[in-house]
Amino acid sequence: MEKKQERRGLGRGLSALMADINVSADKVDATPDGRRPDSLIAVEKLLPNPNQPRRDFTPEALEDLAASIRQKGVLQPLIVRPIPGTDTYEIVAGERRWRAAQIAQVHNLPVVIRNFDDTEVLEVAIIENIQRADLNAIEEAAGFRQLMERFGHTQEKIAEALSKSRSHIANLLRLLNLPQDVQDHIRSGSLSAGHARALITTSDPSALARTIIDKGLSVRETERLSRETSTSQPRAKRQGGHNEKDADTRALEADLGANLRMGVSINHEPGGERGTLTIRYNTLDDLDNLCRALSQIERA
Repeated sequence: MEKKQERRGLGRGLSALMADINVSADKVDATPDGRRPDSLIAVEKLLPNPNQPRRDFTPEALEDLAASIRQKGVLQPLIVRPIPGTDTYEIVAGERRWRAAQIAQVHNLPVVIRNFDDTEVLEVAIIENIQRADLNAIEEAAGFRQLMERFGHTQEKIAEALSKSRSHIANLLRLLNLPQDVQDHIRSGSLSAGHARALITTSDPSALARTIIDKGLSVRETERLSRETSTSQPRAKRQGGHNEKDADTRALEADLGANLRMGVSINHEPGGERGTLTIRYNTLDDLDNLCRALSQIERA
C-alpha cells in the first residue's frame, strides 16, 4: 500500500516558503529584509523545473519582461536548488525571469539557493503562480485548492500567508463548483469573478451566463437578475421526489470538504430547518484527525 504523504507543520511550512518567495528588492544587492542573493549563476547552468504546474509563457509577456530587464536588470532573485552530482541548478521559482533574461541577453542571474525536497518545490511553484497578477479567478482558485488538497493547508493559513481575507479565499473556491462552461467563460475573460459569484446560487448558471454575455450585463445587473431568477423559479426535484441541493449547500460542502480533506454531504429535511451532516473518511488516520479537530473545537 502506498504510504500516505506526511503532513508538515502548516504554520512553519507555509510561512517559511512564503518568506523565500517574497525575497525582492529595488536593487539585486540589497533586499528590504537585509537578505542578499547567494550568488550570480550563468543562465546556461539553470534548468527549468520539469514539473512546473504553469506552462503558459506567452511571447508578448516575455518580451515585456525582457524590456524591463534590459532597463532595470533582474530585480528579484530566482530561487533554485542544486542538482546532485552536477554544477547545475533547477529553478524552483522564477522561470519567467530566466526565459526573459535570455531574450534580453543577460548572461548571469542572481539566485537564492535552497535545498528543497520535491514536495516543497511543487508547493513553492503553486504559491508563486498564485501571486502572479495576470491569473484569472479560476486559476487562482485552482491554486488554492491544490494547496489545501495536496498539502493540507487551511483557508485561514493561506489567507494569513498571502495577506488575503478568508472570505476572498472561500469565494474563489466556490467558483470551482460552477459548471465547466461557466468556468471557461471566466478563464477567457467573458465573465468576471463578480459575475461568477452571482451565478453560484442560481439553478441554471450556464443559461444565465449566456444571457449576461449576450446582453453585456454589469455585475450589479447580474446580481439583480440572479435574485429575480432564484425567487421566480421553484426548486428542481431529483428523481424520487427529493429537493435538489442549492448552490449554497454545494458550496458549503466543498468548503468543509476542502478544509477537512474528506468527503462532506449536507442534507436538509424538506420543509424544515433540520438535516444531517455526513463526513466520509477513507482511513483510520483521517478519523483520528477528525476526532482531534472536533475535540479542539469543543475545548475552544
